[in-house]
Amino acid sequence: MTAVAMTVGGEQVAVTSSFGVIDPATGEVFDRAPACEPDVLDAAFAAARTAAGAWAADEEGRRAALHAAADTVGGARDELAVLLSTEQGKSVKAAAYEVDQHALWLRTAADLSLAPQTLQDDDRAAAELVRRPLGVVAAITPWNYPVLLAGWKLGPALVAGNTVVLKPSPYTPLATLRIGELLSNVLPAGVLNVVSGPDPLGSAMTRHPQVDKITFTGSVATGKAVAAAAADDIKRVTLELGGNDAAIVLEDADPAAIARAIFWAAFTNCGQICAGIKRLFVPVALFGEMVDALAQLANRVRVGAASDERSQIGPVQNAMQFKRVSELVDEAVRQGAKPAAGAAPLGRAGYFYAPTILTDVTEGMRVVDEEQFGPVLPVLCYSSVDEAIDRANATTYGLSGSVWSPDTDRAEAVARLLTCGTTFVNDHLTVGPHLPFGGWRHSGLGVENGPWGLEAFTQLQVVYRKR
Repeated sequence: MTAVAMTVGGEQVAVTSSFGVIDPATGEVFDRAPACEPDVLDAAFAAARTAAGAWAADEEGRRAALHAAADTVGGARDELAVLLSTEQGKSVKAAAYEVDQHALWLRTAADLSLAPQTLQDDDRAAAELVRRPLGVVAAITPWNYPVLLAGWKLGPALVAGNTVVLKPSPYTPLATLRIGELLSNVLPAGVLNVVSGPDPLGSAMTRHPQVDKITFTGSVATGKAVAAAAADDIKRVTLELGGNDAAIVLEDADPAAIARAIFWAAFTNCGQICAGIKRLFVPVALFGEMVDALAQLANRVRVGAASDERSQIGPVQNAMQFKRVSELVDEAVRQGAKPAAGAAPLGRAGYFYAPTILTDVTEGMRVVDEEQFGPVLPVLCYSSVDEAIDRANATTYGLSGSVWSPDTDRAEAVARLLTCGTTFVNDHLTVGPHLPFGGWRHSGLGVENGPWGLEAFTQLQVVYRKR
């Protein structure tokens, strides 16, 4: 058994069963994580319910505790980064940045306003709008950014006065479990409970009768199941479900000047990022130059294990996703796509796949229509800007998109026509605790971050006093 335990009611809980955690750089189990049993899950929710009243009543204490939690996570940065990089596959540097961002989100949330709002104040009555916590939150995070996205959920949920039961992905449970252990010395018992386990633990959480709110980041298919489970008890839900983001290069752009930014907006974290560029639209006149610039970058970038400090891109995180990426590319090539770079596994231990640039791709190919969530970028040719906009918007997703041009006014005008939650001009992937993040259509329900994300963890109450 691993030395990392689940945290329930402020205590580390010993269980009899466990599951293997695989290092994606080797494809082998390197550690084990505790598997939550039904009675332990019940205890976690009971602890959260017991702690809810006192936690909700002490706003000043909550803010101080969140700042202390941020300091504690930041102080364990090096330890957490090594654990996260090994289980997720990203470099230690990237993992350390993710830990820093977790702490930043906690600090930012701790200072968000919960001030009452005056709705009426006259000789008839005084009416005030207050925000009350929802109660107990079930938070479920994915394997691509498990520590960062835990911060996105914990910060606003806790400062609003809720208590939380947090479950990381079974592919990447260890760093999150360790955070639970660390924060058990900072937060009151039961305020944060962290459990782990393979399926069907997530389903058991979303259907649990003690849950008042579910916040979930993951696939569309699982998000639909979460929404269906929440419907029985009319639980509040926030869903962030990924995207098939389009980037449009305008005809006055310089491919050499923008290729690097576009490449890393597609291939950061081995392409395993919901708001990364998944489809690139390039005008006929620039197509060859743009593809060549991207292919050169793909062929030069160093792919390797997190333990290699020279690595720029790590492995695909798990065998299932590695297989999916391989199948999408192979199918596209059979249908006529041409690889300008990559298009094959690297033929070594672990889940390493060559950074891939595909041309001669069309709508109707799954590699274009679906979220690849891997190191693959299809590049599509367009004849007019109106055509590019229509094709970019022809998707069931709607997370983010971008437009690239030295004429920023024109690029912004085009960006405003994209049907998605965030549009960028000469940028992609920028997120921050002050920026609302959410998707349209199948990309999700609700938003995270800033006061808008905080509001999602509260319910309104009007206090009306007749004079």
